[in-house]
Amino acid sequence: MFRKVITTDYPFSPPTPAPRYHGRHILNRHPDGLEKCIGCELCAWACPADAIYVEGGDNTDEQRFSPGERYAKIYQINYTRCIFCGLCIEACPTRSLTMSNEFELARDSRQDLIFTKEQLLAPLLEGMEQPPHPMRLGETDKDYYLGALTNPGTSAGAERAPWSTNAAEDATGGAA
Repeated sequence: MFRKVITTDYPFSPPTPAPRYHGRHILNRHPDGLEKCIGCELCAWACPADAIYVEGGDNTDEQRFSPGERYAKIYQINYTRCIFCGLCIEACPTRSLTMSNEFELARDSRQDLIFTKEQLLAPLLEGMEQPPHPMRLGETDKDYYLGALTNPGTSAGAERAPWSTNAAEDATGGAA
């Protein structure tokens, strides 16, 4: 009651959201353009509002969308149901799903609030190639996820994962 009234000129000077604001989701990509999403559907299982629908597909050597065996063939988020809780972000094993600061999601029709994979994918940056294409950052999917990105293109020169404690364990597959 005794505070100064704050009036913003919203459409002309929108407010800057906090850095950790939960806004629209983004499906991230690897530096070569392949999708990080592996179609595991853990985000859909974690969603308390049942706002996420994922249908996985299998990668082939001719059609490769992600470094692993699978990719998200269909990925949809229904923003009429989403409560922006962030549980889907925590459930993602590959860190492919993140939330942006975009908060302007109003649409004229409810159908427009169901975002598809094409709308959610991060844009291609310079040096990225539109999938499907072969893996460029290593020979296996482990090169993508276990630290070989510091030395792209070589699986032999890949650094050990930061959680690995013993070089002998790495060489023998865990049995020292």
